[in-house]
Amino acid sequence: MAKQYGFYFDADRCVMCHACVTACKSARDVEPGVQWRKVIEIWAGEFPDISRTFVSLSCLHCAEPECVEACPNGAIRKRAEDGIVVVDKNECTGCGECFYACPYQVPQFGADGLMQKCDFCLDRGIKPACAEICPADALFYGTMEELEQKAAEKKAQRLSGNTVPSFYIANTRGAAIPAEKLIL
Repeated sequence: MAKQYGFYFDADRCVMCHACVTACKSARDVEPGVQWRKVIEIWAGEFPDISRTFVSLSCLHCAEPECVEACPNGAIRKRAEDGIVVVDKNECTGCGECFYACPYQVPQFGADGLMQKCDFCLDRGIKPACAEICPADALFYGTMEELEQKAAEKKAQRLSGNTVPSFYIANTRGAAIPAEKLIL
């Protein structure tokens, strides 16, 4: 694979404004009731030590996407040139196997009954609207090398005491947040 693109999400900066969700729906003309990107809340702890974290979630374009393996028609594939997971609507039958295989329940089904999901805004030249619009600088996109550099910078800040831990969510099933926490 030539490159692998992904997302970096900094939970410390997210203010749950939903600008990423709105930008995605608008830029991609996503129909009502379908969300290619969503912001979820994760609550942890027990009273009185409760914490709440926001997570902006879309397709993670996994290194080894289980949706690809689960699709009986081969409608889902991982592009060799950039690692982006795409769906061929001409091949999709809407069987739903991809939804059940995805540990993050990312696949969505619209009025036509066919699977749809984030495609990294390919028609915009790999410039995801969700990350470009984020007013809090919580969501970034880039190659894995660029995202690993961003993660290293955040780790250095955290170790210096300037910030609290962030979530690094990109292209892997073993993301920083366990899958069961993301399915809400």
